[in-house]
Amino acid sequence: MTRDPHSIRSAASKVSFLGAAKSGTGELWRMRVTTAALVPLAIAFVWIMLHLVGKSEAGVRAEFAHPCTAIFLLLFILASIVHMRVGMQSIIDDYVHTPRAREWALIGNALFAVGFGAAAIFAVLKLSL
Repeated sequence: MTRDPHSIRSAASKVSFLGAAKSGTGELWRMRVTTAALVPLAIAFVWIMLHLVGKSEAGVRAEFAHPCTAIFLLLFILASIVHMRVGMQSIIDDYVHTPRAREWALIGNALFAVGFGAAAIFAVLKLSL
């Protein structure tokens, strides 16, 4: 590794939080941001779901038609999917050692996240529109 003469960072600080995938800092920040976002969004999700208990289908549709409800649910879904994908990617990178198996596991993880996220977003949009 060549050292940049203008950099004041040590060699150790340049590689901090880098795991097997060499992208640890980005994953760390995505996990922290989604965790912080999920705290209030999860509270809002539970409150919305408790508010829907006992309502008819028309009542649920009316509740989902409110923009705030739909927006909170969509944000909750997006933050949850990103958090899940990054967490599973970290586990796969750390514990799957065969390159081909790691590649397929990462592809499966991405496809599952996109598929599950698309289905959940579609369900919210269908109920809210």
